[in-house]
Amino acid sequence: MELNWQLILDHLFHLGLAFLLAMPVAFNREREERGAGVRTFPLVSIAACAYMLVGMDVFEGSEPEARIMYGIITGIGFIGGGAILKNDNQVMGTATAASIWNTGAIGVSVAYNRYEIAILLSVLNLIILQYAKPLKQR
Repeated sequence: MELNWQLILDHLFHLGLAFLLAMPVAFNREREERGAGVRTFPLVSIAACAYMLVGMDVFEGSEPEARIMYGIITGIGFIGGGAILKNDNQVMGTATAASIWNTGAIGVSVAYNRYEIAILLSVLNLIILQYAKPLKQR
């Protein structure tokens, strides 16, 4: 099998964009000293993107691709569940868990060339993390 350099560059673009769009959320969580940060969020985003890219290249049709997406959604939910901690009457980590799930959606959106969705998810996630915290504290 010969390497398809055009396909490599195309996938590099997608994975790079998934990485970049996850970074604002990652920096926010890192700055807030949450458990997940600049390593977790980009990895979730590029992994979700990569799984979808492979699925789109290997399988023809919407049903197999949908199954891959369902698996990604479930797997990322499992990762996010690990970010939630409960102590006595306090639950912490739900915003981080939701952000992990959102970052997976960014990766899937990039894989499907739905850049407008990926950009909106990134921006809205950052806005919510940045500006909703004072509302929660009131």
